[in-house]
Amino acid sequence: MKPISDFLRKLTSSREWSLWWESSNSSDELTRVTLALALIFLAIYWCAWVFIKKQGAAPPPPGPRGLPLLGHLPFLDPELHSYFADLARIYGPILQLRLGSKVGVVVSSPALTREVLKDQDVTFANRDVPEAALEAAYGGSDIVWTPYGPEWRMLRKVCVREMLSSTTLDSVYALRHREIRQTVSHLYSQAGSPVNIGEQTFLTVLNVITSMLWGGTVKGEERTSLGAEFRQVVTEMTELLGKPNISDFYSSLARFDLQGIKKQMKGLALRFDGIFNSIIEQRMEMDKEGGSGGGKDFLQYLLKLKDEGDSKTPFTMTHLKALLMVSSSPFILFCF
Repeated sequence: MKPISDFLRKLTSSREWSLWWESSNSSDELTRVTLALALIFLAIYWCAWVFIKKQGAAPPPPGPRGLPLLGHLPFLDPELHSYFADLARIYGPILQLRLGSKVGVVVSSPALTREVLKDQDVTFANRDVPEAALEAAYGGSDIVWTPYGPEWRMLRKVCVREMLSSTTLDSVYALRHREIRQTVSHLYSQAGSPVNIGEQTFLTVLNVITSMLWGGTVKGEERTSLGAEFRQVVTEMTELLGKPNISDFYSSLARFDLQGIKKQMKGLALRFDGIFNSIIEQRMEMDKEGGSGGGKDFLQYLLKLKDEGDSKTPFTMTHLKALLMVSSSPFILFCF
């Protein structure tokens, strides 16, 4: 029994436990032996459980070794697509990268891409929402960041079957046609003079998107001023969304917002929300007065869907604003 007692003394090093152990008399010897055997059994059980779990789990994909705590973050190249292609030549079409406290898996073959995005799309549908996107997309209430489930299916139905259906897109054709004609007329008026095609294309994309969003609601100088503010806010949002955020790589640090990105994005989201509220109020007033505003737009369709939504999974005003934000995503991608 003495070896077991010595083992327990080493196993239990807290001061309170040691005082209890030394003060016990010989009559407690049986109790101490029983406790020792129980602890040994638990230790063996735990080791066996860990071993079996490791044996049954699929091995992780190969990948380069990173640094402690930082992982592979210091080695990432700005040209990620080229960098990942180089890693794929070394480690194969599927590889693992540890980025801070997060683990990323890179797939680079058509077969694996099809497996992830099509065959097993439900399994891979959910994702971590970046801190900046949480603020920009009304807490992740849009179709991009909403977890897979009834709410996501409702948003997908609104986007695919209603908002972006052939009928709806045909109904806003006049708005797109108007913006393209204005761009062509402007280019003709600049004949013989140098033209910044990149800037003009940038403005045309902006005008086409805002016209489809609310072009039938806001007109004239007000539409021009709202478009200018929209452009400025989206440009600033794009910079924040593209900036690496330490909160996204270390979840425990997210509450501190060390880089201030969340705070900045919250301010921009409030400005965006102000734009949406102003336009929504105008459309609702026009609908009360029975006016069409000179043409339909996405906003009119979304307001109608909100009023006629399913009671089980309602389409709320927050969803509406989040989808308006998503509808401007082609413009955001163009900014990149």
